[in-house]
Amino acid sequence: MHSADGTAIGYRSVGSGPGLLLVPGAFTLAADFDALAETLADRFTVHVIERRGRGASGPQGDVYSAKAECADIEAVRAATGARFVFGHSFGGFLTLEAALAGSPFERIAVYEPGVSIDGSIPIDWADRCRSELAAGKPAEAFLTFVQGVNPETSGKAPRWLLRLILPLAIKKPERLQKHALLPAALLEHAEIAARDNTFREYGQLTQPVLLMAGKEVHSTGAGRAAPSIHQILPGSQLKLYPKLDHFGPETAPAAVATAIADFFLETPVA
Repeated sequence: MHSADGTAIGYRSVGSGPGLLLVPGAFTLAADFDALAETLADRFTVHVIERRGRGASGPQGDVYSAKAECADIEAVRAATGARFVFGHSFGGFLTLEAALAGSPFERIAVYEPGVSIDGSIPIDWADRCRSELAAGKPAEAFLTFVQGVNPETSGKAPRWLLRLILPLAIKKPERLQKHALLPAALLEHAEIAARDNTFREYGQLTQPVLLMAGKEVHSTGAGRAAPSIHQILPGSQLKLYPKLDHFGPETAPAAVATAIADFFLETPVA
């Protein structure tokens, strides 16, 4: 299928039941949500969008924007009839933006959405990251991203220490995927920065919203976004996972899927 600007957008489908669209974040392919999709497949027809710039989908385009990705989400929603949507990290940001733009999902769930509040998701690392990519040093560029995007956590670690830790913490195939998607992530994070401190606009949403966050709810920008949005969204729900990190939907799909399913299948109060 194609989005509004003609870009080919793919998606993976599994299961049966009401339609549920999953929107992965930066550095993530649709296949990375296979475990989450399979866990939900006994209750939903799950569609995982392959966001532009990845896999079988078309490129980000010469003039990339979050609005274009919102149009992609709407195109997949219209094609599949998905009633519900879940977004993670940058995918959570896009999910909220798509709903704000008018995508008529009945219920919305996001896990640590990449929403910047008072510069909580900085972009001042981007120039150095681009220079390192241009110099053919993707591993160094990724280190710059890791340090720059979370200055209160990984940003405090010495660079030499991160050089030792990252190969142990992230397996080589995943590291190479992140290196390959880093140019896309640069453009995506610029879109987050451009929408800094506009989160109060989400208060216009009329759908029920579930906001989720892991153990870094007080120490990272994406972690803090969930409770901040909860405060301005009357009737929204906030669920915290004290033992999960930012990547909970991938590393603990069963726990996250339970909350998603319970929320989406909740009987509305008359």
